[in-house]
Amino acid sequence: MPRRTPATATDEHLDQIASVLDDMFRLPGTQIRFGLDFLIGWIPGVGDAAAGMASLIIVVAAWRRGAALITLARMITNVVLEALLGSIPVFGDVFHVVWKANRRNYHLLLREENQGLRENHTRRDVLFFALLLVAAVCLVAVPVGLIIWLIRSQPRSFSYP
Repeated sequence: MPRRTPATATDEHLDQIASVLDDMFRLPGTQIRFGLDFLIGWIPGVGDAAAGMASLIIVVAAWRRGAALITLARMITNVVLEALLGSIPVFGDVFHVVWKANRRNYHLLLREENQGLRENHTRRDVLFFALLLVAAVCLVAVPVGLIIWLIRSQPRSFSYP
């Protein structure tokens, strides 16, 4: 049974936090929504770090409610991905609008509390981490492979004057 204390935020409060951070505003004439997380990210140097700290509110609430370790790890990964990729100019701003880590984490928290089928969720969470690992390996392996290929394709003879 999840732990609840008087200091624990209610689902409505956490939903409101996710809404303010991820989808409070709508781009007129479109279905594109964004929140303060996107706007704070425009502050050079500290914006994405501050938005990442605000995103931890839902993670801490899940921890206080006794969420499974794999769910907490996935929530933290969502926040870290958004903070790291969000710090890339232009691409990061688009990533903030698309990824919506706070909304994802809120749904993970609800999933954790409403369904007792942890094995099914654990498989999905492990698959998420496996795909993330494959992506990270590719991000490292492709540039390293290109560098090795460039070095090997250079002529081997050097002439010194």
